[in-house]
Amino acid sequence: MRVSERRLRALLGRFSRVRVLVVGDLMLDEFVFGRVERISPEAPVPVVHVGREELRPGGAGNVVSNVRALGGRATACGLVGTDAAGTQLQQALRATGASTAGILATRGRRTTQKTRIIAHQQQVVRLDHEDGASPGAAEARRLRDMVLRQLPRAHVLIVSDYGKGAVGPELLDALAEMRRRRPFTWLIDPKRANFAHYRRASLIKPNRDEAAQASGLEIRDGATLRAAGERLLTHWEAESILISQGEGGMALFKHGPRGDVMVEEFPTVARQVFDVTGAGDTVLATCALALGAGGSLEEATVLANHAAGIVVGRIGTATTTIAELRAAMRTTRAVGSS
Repeated sequence: MRVSERRLRALLGRFSRVRVLVVGDLMLDEFVFGRVERISPEAPVPVVHVGREELRPGGAGNVVSNVRALGGRATACGLVGTDAAGTQLQQALRATGASTAGILATRGRRTTQKTRIIAHQQQVVRLDHEDGASPGAAEARRLRDMVLRQLPRAHVLIVSDYGKGAVGPELLDALAEMRRRRPFTWLIDPKRANFAHYRRASLIKPNRDEAAQASGLEIRDGATLRAAGERLLTHWEAESILISQGEGGMALFKHGPRGDVMVEEFPTVARQVFDVTGAGDTVLATCALALGAGGSLEEATVLANHAAGIVVGRIGTATTTIAELRAAMRTTRAVGSS
């Protein structure tokens, strides 16, 4: 299916009107950039001479950053600790222009923080600070209730599940029941721990490995990819499944007018790949804004494909802008799918 470039540009112009509620595992990403000049005499490891350091919202926070960078309105909803990392994360989110009204800070919880050491555009090592504890029953109910209070103010809901515990069966069941009673646009980035609990979303976006795990099928070729997508469409009772395949592009599965399954493949438009960290967040944010602006699933996927092609050419959890998306479409003219 070929989509209109004029239509895509019109959708981009409406992104600023879309209000997105992003729910999920909020993290703080720290990037330490430097250069390697020698090997340590203490151990066979590189010595990184630090040049600069950056703090960025990570996990579901990176989805928020992507929504904001593309001009949309965003509210973050999730759990953090009352520690320094939690404070820095909320400050970083507010610095993007996002609302932090949906964030619950809990004493005793350790905010997840990932520190990446990068030298010469290569990640040398990553340090993870997290307690690994899932929220207790009371904390999970507080988050569920917060999400349900914030939801009526949003045009689109994104659930960004990084498997850290903020997203659980109680929240997912409540959202599925609400959507059964009153339809709304809902996108999910899934993780294995909750494969059994996703239901009734507008779009669920697993990568190729997640799609294989969730469907129980080894994806080896186009036929097995189609079988996995069809199975997930039924199993998750979803309106659509978007499987990202890295250099293989994306495959969109949705129900046809006669109850059949329609499949469209979108080849990647990336020119160079430095780092795929957070590219799925960019895809999710772009799809959400496009759907919230009135776009079709195909139009949303084409725009998301262009956005992903931009951010994988950058280091770390990167974002892109409307201006860059427009420029990318002018450069490639690849606004169709095959």
